[in-house]
Amino acid sequence: MDPACPSREVLRRIGERWTPLVIEALSDGPLRFTRLREAVGGVTPRVLTATLRGLEQDGLLTRTIFAEVPPRVEYELTPLGLSLREPIRVNRTWAETHLGDVLAARDRWDAALA
Repeated sequence: MDPACPSREVLRRIGERWTPLVIEALSDGPLRFTRLREAVGGVTPRVLTATLRGLEQDGLLTRTIFAEVPPRVEYELTPLGLSLREPIRVNRTWAETHLGDVLAARDRWDAALA
């Protein structure tokens, strides 16, 4: 819980809005940018690019440029990135299991404020 703890930076990265979706989308193998964006859904190219750069910086994925015309770029999880699949899936399962509870709590909150 120490504010100076470096683990906060790692938790910030894996807790970012698009990170779990990118990890899940890349779980079955490499994808090109357009296919990755389609798989994630709803993310702008600019935000996806920033997310991918951060994940690459942290060693969670690799970006491979193929010397072709036109150039082809693929993104792929590293072993470190692959190790995030299970924790992300556990969180996803929890969210899917408790979605009704969370939505009901929101409704109660909103009703109490009205």
